[in-house]
Amino acid sequence: MVGKYVKHGDGQHKDVYVSVLEALKHAASAKKVKLEIVAIDANDLDAKELSLGQFDAIVVPQGWGSRAVEGKIAAVKFARENKIPYLGLCFGMQMAVIEFARNVCGLKNANSTEADPKTKYPVIHVMEDQKKYLETHQYGGTIRLGAWPCKIQKNTILEKIYQKTEISERHRHRYEVNNEFREMLSKKGLVFSGLSPDGELVESIELPNTIHPFFIGTQFHPEYKSRPLSPHPIFVSFIEAAIKNKVYVNPASKLNKKRIPLVARA
Repeated sequence: MVGKYVKHGDGQHKDVYVSVLEALKHAASAKKVKLEIVAIDANDLDAKELSLGQFDAIVVPQGWGSRAVEGKIAAVKFARENKIPYLGLCFGMQMAVIEFARNVCGLKNANSTEADPKTKYPVIHVMEDQKKYLETHQYGGTIRLGAWPCKIQKNTILEKIYQKTEISERHRHRYEVNNEFREMLSKKGLVFSGLSPDGELVESIELPNTIHPFFIGTQFHPEYKSRPLSPHPIFVSFIEAAIKNKVYVNPASKLNKKRIPLVARA
C-alpha cells in the first residue's frame, strides 16, 4: 500500500487507511488467503530507483494535496509497466490518469490542478460546482459527499465484477477527470468504465485484460461498503488478481530472501 499518511516521525500509522485495510481483509478472508500488507511512504519513493516487483499487488489509496504525488505516480507507473495488479482509490485513480497521460499519451508533466495549478495539461481539475467553495475557502463539508449513482459501461471488467450496469457508491472528493482529455486518453487505451448518469463525471477507469491483468481506479470509495461477511466485489477481484500474480518465495534461495509477498496462501 503506497500512501502518504503511513508514517509520523519514526512511527507507523496502521489505522490511517483503516477502511481500505478492513476491505482488503474481508476479501482475503473470502478467498481463504492470508494477507500481508506492507505500508510504503510515497514520500520515500524515487522513480529512478523504484522497484516494487516483490509485491503481488499494489494499492494507492485516497489523499489530498500535492505532497508525495510524484511517489504515487511512480508506483502507478511501475504497476502498469510491470503488469502488477493495481487498485487506485479516489486520489489513487487520479494518479493513474496522470501517469497514463504522461507516459502513454506523451503529455509531459501532466498533473492535477490540486498539485500543480499551473500545469499545462490539467488532466485532473476541480469540479465546476466546487470552484466557488475553493475561491471562498469553504473547505469543511463542501466536497462531493455521499452515495451517487454510476452507470457501468458494457463489456468492461467493472461490469464483470459487479454483474450489473447501474450501481451506487459513496464519494468524498472535489477534483475529477478533465473531460477535455478524455478522447485522447481513450484513444490510447484507457477505458472509462464508469460514468455519472449524465456522462459528465468519470467514476472509474481501467485497462483491458489484454493489456494488463488487473488495473482499476475508482473515484468512489468501494471500501466504505465492504463488510466481513459481504466483501466488496472490487476488492475480491483485486485479491484474486494478486493470487494469480503470486510471487513465489523459495526459502532456500538467497536471491528470493528479499522478496516480500503481499498475499500468501493460508
